[in-house]
Amino acid sequence: MPQHYTLVAPCFFGTESTLAFEVRRLGAENVKVTDGRVTFEGGPTIIAAANLNLRTAERVLLLLGTARVTTFDELFDAVYDIAWEELLPPDAEFPVKGSSLSSQLSSVPACQSIVKKAVVKRLMAGHHVSALPETGALYKLRFALRKDVVEIYLDTSGDGLHKRGYRRNATLAPIKETLAAAIADLGHVRRDTTVQDPFCGSGTLVIEAAQKALNIAPGLHRRFAAEAFQFLPRSVWAEERAKAIAAARPDAAFEGVGYDIDPAAVALANANARLAGVGDRCRFQVADVKNFAAQKDAIVLTNPPYGERLGDAEEAAKLAGTLGEVWRAQQGAGLYVITADAAFETHFGQRAVKRRKIYNGMIPCQLYMYFTPRAGRNSSKQPSDKARGFHR
Repeated sequence: MPQHYTLVAPCFFGTESTLAFEVRRLGAENVKVTDGRVTFEGGPTIIAAANLNLRTAERVLLLLGTARVTTFDELFDAVYDIAWEELLPPDAEFPVKGSSLSSQLSSVPACQSIVKKAVVKRLMAGHHVSALPETGALYKLRFALRKDVVEIYLDTSGDGLHKRGYRRNATLAPIKETLAAAIADLGHVRRDTTVQDPFCGSGTLVIEAAQKALNIAPGLHRRFAAEAFQFLPRSVWAEERAKAIAAARPDAAFEGVGYDIDPAAVALANANARLAGVGDRCRFQVADVKNFAAQKDAIVLTNPPYGERLGDAEEAAKLAGTLGEVWRAQQGAGLYVITADAAFETHFGQRAVKRRKIYNGMIPCQLYMYFTPRAGRNSSKQPSDKARGFHR
């Protein structure tokens, strides 16, 4: 196999720029950004580094082939043309998953069957065997059909990269770690930042902000599928783990504080912080949002309950209103709120300085950003809060 690969890292829609910055920091080549993913190139070292260090990627996929296909024969041929015997040993376990959108081959189960059949035929021919026991290491295969173009992947991550290893349990509607990391980046969390969250739940936003500030690699406490791939040198994983450990900044002056009205959530958040290695930098307490007061220099990151996921929409609107009241009573350095509530600004009582559309899974959300604009920024073209019906 060549030692230079094309890799694809899917991400939440709206977080592509953050992921692209992360990928470039790793030293990857030919970084390209498209909706919901970042494509880049590199050798085995980049595969290991990406899995260990990327905070906002959902997984790291090795792109093996691309072809235009409109029939099952064409799909079979496109898959068969890949040198699977150079990738998978004869005892490899290789389940197939995929998707199809706006393509003539619309049946995903049928496409899965064809892909599997093509890989089996090629492996049996390439390894000169008559049976494939699938008792060995796991090699997850994926395909994506979009407008009659298929891409064939090998998943180097295994479990999604949001599974950091510290969140054993979660509250009813948790935010994914990868999305929380993106929000921490958009909120400009730095080494010396204080972060607060008045609706902390299981603590994910505060914990991800802490790991970012201390430069703790998100993948240090888990394993990846590609560590068992025979065509990749085992040594790169140990080397990249050592680099990641050396790059941590335990002397960073970060502090994280979370609050929740549910004692069980608070206990869980404290346990998760300890497992994440940031228990000495984060603390979580039982408190009602009506008693929340932002520290003057704090960045507030939060994911308040909203009717589409939790409880009643009317109650969620009231909570947004309370958050607005306590924020205006005592403002911190910035407030970043992710919610699916399209009327959040009305409920909160103030128009955001900036907004960014982000999908939380399949739920369209907005990240509402409140902060003091930099001097010289021209906002005269924006309608006033008074004109929009908001109060300060």
